Amino acid sequence: MKTVAIVGRPNVGKSTFFNYIVGKRISIVEDIPGVTRDRIYAEASWRDKSFTVIDTGGIEFKSDDDIEIQMKDQVDLAIDMADCILFITDMKQGVTSGDKEIAQYLRKSKKPIVLVVNKADNYGDTSLDVYEFYNLGLGEPHPISSVNAIGIGDVLDLVYDNLPDEKDEKDKDRIKVSIIGKPNVGKSSLVNKILGENRVIVSDVAGTTRDATDTPFDNDKGKYVIIDTAGIRRHSKIEENVEKYSVMRSDMAIERADVCIIMIDANDGVTDQDTKIAGKAHEAGKGIIIAVNKWDEYGKKLESKDVLENATKANEMKTSADMKEYNAKIYHDLPYLTYAPIIYISALTGKNVNKLFDLINLVHEHNSFRAGTSVVNNILNEAIATVQPPSDKGRRLKIYYMTQVSTNPPTFVVFVNSKKLFHFSYERYLINRLRKEFDLTGTVVRIIVRERSEKEANK
Repeated sequence: MKTVAIVGRPNVGKSTFFNYIVGKRISIVEDIPGVTRDRIYAEASWRDKSFTVIDTGGIEFKSDDDIEIQMKDQVDLAIDMADCILFITDMKQGVTSGDKEIAQYLRKSKKPIVLVVNKADNYGDTSLDVYEFYNLGLGEPHPISSVNAIGIGDVLDLVYDNLPDEKDEKDKDRIKVSIIGKPNVGKSSLVNKILGENRVIVSDVAGTTRDATDTPFDNDKGKYVIIDTAGIRRHSKIEENVEKYSVMRSDMAIERADVCIIMIDANDGVTDQDTKIAGKAHEAGKGIIIAVNKWDEYGKKLESKDVLENATKANEMKTSADMKEYNAKIYHDLPYLTYAPIIYISALTGKNVNKLFDLINLVHEHNSFRAGTSVVNNILNEAIATVQPPSDKGRRLKIYYMTQVSTNPPTFVVFVNSKKLFHFSYERYLINRLRKEFDLTGTVVRIIVRERSEKEANK
């Protein structure tokens, strides 16, 4: 997804503009400079083109304040990431020395820049005041009023024109694979093993990879884009601004992926951090594979212990029985991911890495699965005949029909007489039936419940 960064001095109305175009009151809006200290981002769309909007804190070049210096670093990162920059200025204050510094700074980025003059509340009487902003050397200034929603459509038209076109059709056939996990779990090592070259810096220092790196890759299994994300840290441990940026970059990499490979360190098992990372991919509805890395190290670790029981177990560690036991532990800790296949790998030695691509293809196929309405309703009728829908106080749930409405993930709509009667347990039962009939390994299955009267259903 393309990215638009909103930048400018403090208190020029950046957050008000951001909230308006994303349709939600996400950024805190106060008449105090510096309220927005971290980048806040959300998805927006205009004329059927979707993009991510980043709201940044105000830029202050001549400041010794630690927080304002950190805010400047945040803006630098947002600019680096942006495909288009919206430079917001203030009509009431006119062109300031701060605006001139920012304009000079933005020109160095070589990115498309749309100059926006905010707080032009009396839109018809602004022409003379707007001329002053030509002095910034960024082309035509565009007056708006974020508070009164004046002129914003014209600015969004310019954003639309300045965002790069989608990639060639041939790139759309590639499966986008995000490799996600906590720092130092072996993501970069896996990418390097797949590509056969050291594309990404590999270090024992957690957080070495700060950006998400996209690499097109072809093999005999298919065409892919491998996305190596920065390790996602717990928010309480994110101390550097760059690390905060890495979390955002990783979140966005999950959003644009077709398949997410969640890497677990065999030596650590599933940690709380792994649970949060996996939850993001699950909630995003992506195809999911769980890759247990460092499986060979796990066996050696047990061998090194001076306990006979552990030494005996180490000799049997590579058996299917041990993997089955480890699988059970993973599914116990990640109960919402029991649909995800688990593979045991060594990114360092390449053990089982080639087998990943068969799983990627399978999971992507299942995540993109679509079934005909007649087939879906045959399954529904059989499920109802096997287990009757629930009832409450003498009123029974009636399910009229079901249809699939979208893919990625497979999503079905069920029309019923009462949403209240459609208990979660029955929804889970129907999802399990769909999984069994269609073998939807590796993908979440969603059901949307819509209520209709019996008269409407019989039309």
